[in-house]
Amino acid sequence: MSGSEGEIGSMNKFKKICVFCGSNSGNRDVFGDAALDLGNELVRRKIDLVYGGGSVGLMGLISQTVYEGGCHVLGVIPEALMPLEISGKSVGEVITVADMHERKAKMAQESEAFIALPGGYGTMEETLEMITWAQLGIHKKPVTH
Repeated sequence: MSGSEGEIGSMNKFKKICVFCGSNSGNRDVFGDAALDLGNELVRRKIDLVYGGGSVGLMGLISQTVYEGGCHVLGVIPEALMPLEISGKSVGEVITVADMHERKAKMAQESEAFIALPGGYGTMEETLEMITWAQLGIHKKPVTH
């Protein structure tokens, strides 16, 4: 699925959107800019954020932007990733889960749509799982990038 203007325009109907993205900022400024732009757009539309729970990288940028904009932020993080993805104080509400499978299930349960920003293999895997679940009829929520 793609990030066409029609799909972005339909974001108004959502109250909670899950964003998959990296716990690293990447090697290009445009990645951070995209996280900030999306965070500001979620705030403008009063849409709450569900994300991977990290406070670093693109996850940290978007969560801080949405939180400071007054929207609810829900992070879902496996216990094993806490030392890697949380640096300092966490943002918003953070739920700790046992593993990546539980993380994806909880994020899917809490969200009405999914957006992928730049990230690594984990971001790609999470996004592909949501696409697969849509193909299998497990959910009928839009997935875009």
